[in-house]
Amino acid sequence: MKKYEAVFILDIRKVDDEGEAFSKDFAALIDALGGKLTAAVSMGRKQFTYDINKRKAGIYWNFFFELAPSKVIELKDKFRLNEKVLRNLIIIDERPAALPTEPASEVE
Repeated sequence: MKKYEAVFILDIRKVDDEGEAFSKDFAALIDALGGKLTAAVSMGRKQFTYDINKRKAGIYWNFFFELAPSKVIELKDKFRLNEKVLRNLIIIDERPAALPTEPASEVE
């Protein structure tokens, strides 16, 4: 399984609880697809630079999860026509697992 990061922008008019129910549904979908949700972070409401579907703001959610690459297409298709989702982005998370806490020693 690969690590992925997903960012969702939710429509304020279609979501009642700041996206908490959406987050639970997303976690359940990841589990159903055989993956593992490692983190779900609400980034709150933010104003857009330009209107998206006549909306001036949205609720941002950031998810980190592990999933088989073949299942990512199913995940994208699930939210393609969802009216609660204004925009979404799913990318491979290529960050190092742990950064060194001590500075590297100089080699002479």
